[in-house]
Amino acid sequence: MRFVDAHLHLWDVTRVPLSWFREGQGLPARADVDALLLELDGDDAARPEAAVVVQAADTLEELSWLLAIADRNPMVAAVVAQYEPRTGSWAGTVRDLLGHPRLAGIRLAVPTRAADLSDVPGVGALAAGLASAGSVLEVLIRPEQLPAVAALADSHPDLNIAVCHLGLGPAAPTDRWRAGLCALEPHHRVVAKVSGLHGPGDDRARVRAVVSDAVEILGIDRLMFGSDWPISTRVCGYHQTLARTAAALPALSEREADSFWRGLATRLYMS
Repeated sequence: MRFVDAHLHLWDVTRVPLSWFREGQGLPARADVDALLLELDGDDAARPEAAVVVQAADTLEELSWLLAIADRNPMVAAVVAQYEPRTGSWAGTVRDLLGHPRLAGIRLAVPTRAADLSDVPGVGALAAGLASAGSVLEVLIRPEQLPAVAALADSHPDLNIAVCHLGLGPAAPTDRWRAGLCALEPHHRVVAKVSGLHGPGDDRARVRAVVSDAVEILGIDRLMFGSDWPISTRVCGYHQTLARTAAALPALSEREADSFWRGLATRLYMS
């Protein structure tokens, strides 16, 4: 099966420190392309033809390291920088880097911010800049912030927005989350990643219900696969993530399957 991984992370904390990384989190200190290929152990069927690498923290040192990897490794087809709004933000510098051929967008990681995103400084300017550059705004948010993303899409109709982990992650689906997805439905430039959903144990029924709701509300053509590797390794390996995701999907036509597994990510991040 040919597929694009629309959401994975790369790091090596011995070379580029991550502010949030701690011993005992169940995560490897080194998670680079070689580590992923070692986990796949020569299984070409489980190897993505391309990957969108999302920055795990938010320093320029880390971003430069990721872009250097993308420059020399064809599997890393696109990089998404991360912007966590705070004093001393380097958003302006990242804006200057958007001309790099592999830098496809910026992720706004704001799950702890207000539901309406009113306390996120510069979000309007960030959205406008990305729309003008033809780049993607990714959002890492909690379910009650989904209507704010819809409002942002309404204000910036030319902006492509990708919602990480369906705006839910491993949590249980709720009516509020479903209502948030319904708020996104009219905004056809807003898409979502089927990523980061899997929890420990046998959670197949929950994930299937989540994916079913997302397909019903947004449509399969606005969804794409992401592994969330190596964060996902705290729950299951790469092979298992692929298998669990495939098992959660409804029956798809050949065209729908191609869109979900590779087409949408290719169009959004690599064209």
